[in-house]
Amino acid sequence: MPQSLAKILLHLVFSTKHREPWIAESVQPRLHAYLAGACRALGSEAYRVGGTDNHVHIGCSLPRTIAVSALLEEIKKSSSHWMKQQDGIPEVFSWQAGYAAFSLGHSQLPALLRYIDNQPEHHRTRTFDEELVEILNLYGVEYDQRYLWD
Repeated sequence: MPQSLAKILLHLVFSTKHREPWIAESVQPRLHAYLAGACRALGSEAYRVGGTDNHVHIGCSLPRTIAVSALLEEIKKSSSHWMKQQDGIPEVFSWQAGYAAFSLGHSQLPALLRYIDNQPEHHRTRTFDEELVEILNLYGVEYDQRYLWD
């Protein structure tokens, strides 16, 4: 095959440092739009971005020319800088050091988009910590509870 083709879909999740509630509801739509733009600037199709006051979910594609870690590093770095320029956001704003990234099939994308759209409702009954552990278990990811949180 003379060209390289790929369609790798990802569900990315990361939180604010120590899960601080630094993402005010008023800034969330702008942050989500910024994160989608940051993905697109790296060649990633951002299908949906959502979250709450302390974390975000991104449904996107992985460009064939970049590693998952590099994609996350760039979108977290640029969005952290952007957040610090917003009114009412503390200068100490930062994202957690780590992230969670999960692959999914094309047929699973509509369910992921609904899940991301329903984040505010979902978190009326569940914390981010509970949600992340549930997702890790769903995907069969082994983890050490001592190192899960920063």
